[in-house]
Formats: sequence, structure tokens, C-alpha cells
Amino acid sequence: MNVRRNRGHWSLILALLPLVAAAQPRQLMSSARPVTAHVASHTSTTTDNTRSESIDIETLSIMPLFGERPKTAEQIDREIHFLNDCDQNFTSRTEASDFFAARGWDYVADGQLDTAAHRFNLAWLLNDRNADAYWGLGVVSYQKENLPEAARLLRKGIDVVGTNVELMGDLATVEIKQFQKEQHRPTLDDAEQQLQRIVVQDPAHAASYQKLSLVSYLKADYDKAWDYFHQARQLDMSVLDLSFLSDLIAKRPDPKGVFK
Repeated sequence: MNVRRNRGHWSLILALLPLVAAAQPRQLMSSARPVTAHVASHTSTTTDNTRSESIDIETLSIMPLFGERPKTAEQIDREIHFLNDCDQNFTSRTEASDFFAARGWDYVADGQLDTAAHRFNLAWLLNDRNADAYWGLGVVSYQKENLPEAARLLRKGIDVVGTNVELMGDLATVEIKQFQKEQHRPTLDDAEQQLQRIVVQDPAHAASYQKLSLVSYLKADYDKAWDYFHQARQLDMSVLDLSFLSDLIAKRPDPKGVFK
């Protein structure tokens, strides 16, 4: 599995649309992953060259997957030179891909989204089976409020890595926000399916029960919303969204009488 997680390192705090008061997912779980000591300490002419180039004038370089369009002769020539440089400075293209993906997460953490997108694109160019490349580009698209693109890229990451709790949770978060904006029911249904897959794989994943409670709320199934909310409460009180709790109480008093 190419994706490595360190949940305690940092999280992307993302403001979502206030369409259901404060009853909404507040963050993606994506985080910067520490790379191995070898890769983290890697200094190469490739890195220096990449950092010094101007990506602002290269629109395609910051479009997800380089825009997924036919490449010009100049693009092909630059890619060949880049790949050759990586072949000289890394033990493998997989290692180089991990290196550039890690740099992408660093730039996301710094809020430099275009630079991050370029690094994730380079990671993808080096290894199109690197789920972090799709994942990172999905996070960048989410930050830029391009929700359909974010969901599409996160699905590509899932296609590569298979069942991954954090990645599926991020996709569900994007789809919930997309439903809040567009009111397209199949999008919400897919978010629910992603979350159900998570709790089957990890029954103690409290945050997913909190999100399932929100999904049920959005479907006006308030009894089920309370069931999921209490499951989240029993697992981890810290994940509870108290603003959402107020909205839920307004729709249906707590059947268990715990919250009033």
C-alpha cells in the first residue's frame, strides 16, 4: 500500500458551505505523511531545479494530471529531461514519486496549492499507481471548491489503493458538501456507502458515525441520525459536533434523553 498516514501530524481545517447551519463535516482527514529517512533527507539537483522553476506561467503544470490532454512537443521534451534527472538522483521512480508527493503535502500544509498541485502531478508522472498523487490533487481541488473534480480524483486514489479508511472518509466528506451545494441525492447515497464501508472495516471509527449521523439528518431520517450520533458518542466524545447536535435536537428530541 503506497499511502502512509500520520493522523496526529496535522489536519486540513476546511470551512464548508453553511447550508445546514453548522451541521457539516469540518475537515478532511488527509495529512502530510513523513517519508523515510532516505527520501526525507534526499538532496538532489532535481529538487533544486523544480523549486526554482516558475510554475505560474505553466498553466498545465498545476492542472490535475497535467490537464489530461495531448501533450505538446515541448511538454514531452521537458518530461523526458525531468524523468532522466530523477533516474540519476533516485534509486527508483517509485522513490522519486514518493518524494514529490511528500513535498506536495508540505505545500498543502503551507497553503501553496498551485505548487502542491505541481508536485503531485510530478509524483503521478513518475508513478501513476501512487495513490497519494490522486489524493493530494483531490485535496487541492477541494480547497479550490472544485468539488466534482475533487471527488473524481479521490475515487482514482481509491481505485489504486483499495480500501483505505482515511481516503474513503475524505471522499465522503467531499460528497456530503457536494450534496449540500447541489442537492443531488445519488451523491449523498455514495457518501453513505463510503462511510458504511469504513465502519465495516473499522467499527470503532467514531468520526464516520458522526458523518453517518449527518447523512441521515440530510435525508430527514432523524431517528437513524440519533442512533449514529450515540454510536459516535460511545466511541469518542471528542468527535461530536455540538452545533450539529443543536440542529438535530431541533428536529427531533433525543430518544435516549441524554441530550436536552
